[in-house]
Amino acid sequence: MGNASRMIVKDGAQKAIATLFVFLLVVGCGYRFMPGGEHIDQSLRTVYVQTFANRTSEPGIENDFRSAMIDQFIKGGRFKLADREDLADTVFKGSIDSLTTSQISYQSGNIAAEERMDVTLDVTLEEKLTKNIIWTNKSFTGRGDYRVSASDLLSTQTSRKTAITKLASDTTERVYRLMMSGF
Repeated sequence: MGNASRMIVKDGAQKAIATLFVFLLVVGCGYRFMPGGEHIDQSLRTVYVQTFANRTSEPGIENDFRSAMIDQFIKGGRFKLADREDLADTVFKGSIDSLTTSQISYQSGNIAAEERMDVTLDVTLEEKLTKNIIWTNKSFTGRGDYRVSASDLLSTQTSRKTAITKLASDTTERVYRLMMSGF
């Protein structure tokens, strides 16, 4: 084997060892990309997500937010979902306190082309037996944009409904991450 071949093999082995070292360092240090709720008492294992109170004029939005929050608990895996509140160690409560819409871009003739929704939530995770509040935020906000069409009301309604679903998902993901990290 020539000198060039030996150097290539040596360089490849050094790169493999360096990569393995970095991998073991990251895995061994306990670093996590997603907070796991370590600050929450480990004996609390089940959660019930109550139906969100809807203090807005948007019908059905409470269902979008409750479903999205349930999805976050499922994805997170820290808690098992309870079918009923009496079977849970913890209760997640939420209300949608406001949903405002404003135009953010326009077509010719000063007709709205895009609108923005801003939502404000009051959310709390509570230990069921003691009523001890584990985490709360009384004014958690989220934002989403969607296209509107002056000539096609059905398209605008579909776009708005899709935007509400995405707003619920994005906002509850942020709620879950902050709650699990203790912020």
